[in-house]
Amino acid sequence: MADYQTIRAGRAGTRTLAVDEGLRAHMNKVYGLMSVGMVLTAAAAWAIAGLAVTTDPSLAAAQIGADKYLTSFGAAIYMSPLKWLIMFAPLAFVFGLSAMIGRMSAAAAQLVFYAFAATMGISISSIFLVFTGVSIVQTFLVTAIAFAGLSLWGYTTKKDISGWGSFLIMGVIGLLVASIVNIFLGSPAVMFAISAIGVLIFAGLTAYDTQNIKNTYIAHAQHGDAEWLGKSAILGALNLYLDFINMFMFLLQFMGNRE
Repeated sequence: MADYQTIRAGRAGTRTLAVDEGLRAHMNKVYGLMSVGMVLTAAAAWAIAGLAVTTDPSLAAAQIGADKYLTSFGAAIYMSPLKWLIMFAPLAFVFGLSAMIGRMSAAAAQLVFYAFAATMGISISSIFLVFTGVSIVQTFLVTAIAFAGLSLWGYTTKKDISGWGSFLIMGVIGLLVASIVNIFLGSPAVMFAISAIGVLIFAGLTAYDTQNIKNTYIAHAQHGDAEWLGKSAILGALNLYLDFINMFMFLLQFMGNRE
């Protein structure tokens, strides 16, 4: 009996070790995909802003500040109806990827995620027209530090925070509706309230999503479905990417120095 118990305990320990190793690899893949997405977003935003803004009056289509002008390209994407398409295109990507990932291969889903990240960069490139480059970098670093701490807490905490999910998702929906309404109202007070609440909501989502990614992997690890695990890592990267981007954009409203 003792030998049997020893063998059974040894097998259980081996399975636990395998899950732990697999979980680390899975989380590394999630963070790796997210990091590549962030690089694509930053590169796309910087490149588009570079094409849209000029200091040469002879190339100007519109003036946006002292010695700063929009080129014809900039006027087309920031001042024409095309701006609405650029603004809402990332949202279409998110819904499309979430709905269709079950029918995609992991490789195709990864390409769509990267395309989404680049599109998001185009969508938020206007921050370079509004805020100074130094304040954008500073806010990014603060967001990165906060995100790392929150994600680490979500990964290591023994507390079950799965109950936060429905409350936080309702908060996101409320933020989305309020943000759309404020596009037309243009109220600074409403924008301040949206930004403050948004930082708190996406801080909570960072911890929640990290724990959810971990728990989902543990629940399905023994199935050994490599294709599913690949897609799960992409969805996890998408969720954490959105948490980071939204927290960054809301913090920028507080920390960004305007041109």
